[in-house]
Amino acid sequence: NGSFYQPSAFLMMGIPGLEALHPWISIPFCALYLTALLGNCVILFIIRKTQSLHEPMYYFLSMLAVTDLGLALCTLPTTLGLFWFNVRRIGFDACLTQMYFIHILSFIESSVLLAMAFDRFIAISHPLRHPSILTKTTVLKIGLAIVLRGMVSLLPIPFLLKRLTYCGKTELSHSFCFHPDIMNLACADIKVNVFYGMIILLSTVGMDFIFIVLSYILIIRTVVSLTTKEECLKALNTCVSHICAVLVFFIPMIGLSMIHRFGKNVPPLVNTLVAYTYLIIPPALNPVIYSIKSTHMREALLRALRRK
Repeated sequence: NGSFYQPSAFLMMGIPGLEALHPWISIPFCALYLTALLGNCVILFIIRKTQSLHEPMYYFLSMLAVTDLGLALCTLPTTLGLFWFNVRRIGFDACLTQMYFIHILSFIESSVLLAMAFDRFIAISHPLRHPSILTKTTVLKIGLAIVLRGMVSLLPIPFLLKRLTYCGKTELSHSFCFHPDIMNLACADIKVNVFYGMIILLSTVGMDFIFIVLSYILIIRTVVSLTTKEECLKALNTCVSHICAVLVFFIPMIGLSMIHRFGKNVPPLVNTLVAYTYLIIPPALNPVIYSIKSTHMREALLRALRRK
């Protein structure tokens, strides 16, 4: 049969087996979304208003906060709409649009974390040259390159999905649209989608992770060469927040990618929990991590609260 079929809409899934508890489950989700929205807005406000934070480390942190806000806003309407009002239907084009922005923002977050690792390496290994290497112009160029890389590399994905013929099954695995999830509903040959998706993932997020690891190997080599234990601890302490952010982002992302590609026998509940951890936990935790671990951020926040 050579007919072409494209569904008008997909049906989203919540947490399998716990549909009756969705109104109650929405409470922790609301708390996480509220933390993500308020926390990242506070981070942006504090950095903008505090002159002493106008340096590369905090410019990159601002990029991370904007990206986390975008991720939270991408999934919030469909997730809470499903949990609160059982709105499961999402139009085909709307689903592709949401998927495109979710993946773009994920790739941007990965690249920003790499830029932050590079910033920490320069700050620790070449502290005197740090201001001349990472100027405002350089940081702006890095930010634009990060956004362009994400947009251009993922641009073919929606068109690769639109060319496919879909079966009668329209149920997604999550309360948001994810490329492997949509792709697996197709009846047609999806080898091109699988190959392109894997190549893009490895050449962007995969390479980012490798370079982050290499950056920390070089940082550790530099720190080990420092003369006193206090200097070592002080240098490493500036990296703790970033290391936590890297782990919070990459561990669930790698897990979700592996489940979608190789975990055919993984229980649906595990797949769902990993997906929510990947998209909701980092935007909520990152502002908390940086507010607690960054002395400058904490002091600026306390000053702002005292003024209020």
